[in-house]
Formats: sequence, C-alpha cells, structure tokens
Amino acid sequence: MLISPAYAQSADGGAMGMVMQLAPLLLIFAVFYFLLIRPQQKKQKEHREMMAGLKRGDRVITAGGIIGKITTVKDGVDEIEVEIAQNVRVSVLRGTITDILKPVVANDTKA
Repeated sequence: MLISPAYAQSADGGAMGMVMQLAPLLLIFAVFYFLLIRPQQKKQKEHREMMAGLKRGDRVITAGGIIGKITTVKDGVDEIEVEIAQNVRVSVLRGTITDILKPVVANDTKA
C-alpha cells in the first residue's frame, strides 16, 4: 500500500515540551514590556519630575493648548496660576501642564 499506518506518539516530551509551549508566551511578554510598558513608565517618570520642577516664570503649554507664564506655584496644592495675557491670570491644574517651553535666544539666526 502507498499509505503507511499512523501510530500514536508517546508523551516523552516532559519538561522540555512544557518549556517549548511557554516560550512563545514569554517572548510575547518580553516584547510588550520593552516596546510598550517600559517606555511608558519612563515617560511618566519624566513628566512627574517636570511637574515637581515647575517654578515661577516658566513658560508652559497646557493640555488645552494654552501658552502662558507661571505666576504662582504653591507646594502641596494641585493648582498653579498661569498668566495667559497681560493681567489675565487663570488657575490650572498641575496635571494639565504638558510641556515647559525653552526660552528663545535673541541672537539665534536660525528660523
């Protein structure tokens, strides 16, 4: 006959078979950790450090896109007073500040 008989294989894989079944799952977890979880934790840490380093006179951008200068920072309080125009001050939550703008150098010739 052309077709050979099929025999059941024994379960001699033991511990090695278990490791081979878990290897893809461990690999997927490692990829997720290094590509998604770790960079997000690093970004959150940098944002917390930025929030702790806010001081009077910093130019900031809020989550709503408002650019202003910090006029009042109180320790232990979640609100910061930001001047968005001359004599126009608003209170914003510390968590809504997304970035601190670097000062523009007057002698910079690059556009």
